[in-house]
Amino acid sequence: MDKLAKQLRTDAEQIDVTVSDELERRINASLRAVEPMEQMPRAAKPPLFWWASTLTGVAAAIAVIVIVNWQVPDEPVSPTPVNFVAAVPTIDLNAETAMLTGPLQEELDKLQSDLKKAEEKVKRDIGL
Repeated sequence: MDKLAKQLRTDAEQIDVTVSDELERRINASLRAVEPMEQMPRAAKPPLFWWASTLTGVAAAIAVIVIVNWQVPDEPVSPTPVNFVAAVPTIDLNAETAMLTGPLQEELDKLQSDLKKAEEKVKRDIGL
C-alpha cells in the first residue's frame, strides 16, 4: 500500500493546471452576478389559530387520560414460574475428531494463489 501511496503522490505532484484569463474572468463575472435569495416574509397566524391548537391539544390529553384510567384490569396478573431446565431435553454429545486438514490445506493454497494473481494484476493495471 505504501508503494501505491507514493506513486499517487508523485503523480499528483506532476499535475500542472493553468486557468486561462478568459475562464477566470467568466468565473469572476458569474460569482459577482449571484445575489442572495430574498427571504419571503412569514404570514402571521391569527390568535384564533393559537387558541384552537391549544384547545385541541388539551382535549386530546384529557381523552387519553380518561381512556387509560377507564380500562382497569379484572384481576392482577402474577407470573407463573417456569422451570426451563426441565423442559429442555438432554443431548448425548459423543463426538469424534474429523480429519479434514488435507482438503482445508488445499483450499488455503488455492486461495493464496488467487490472491497473489489478483495482486499481480492490480500492480500491472496501475503500472507498478
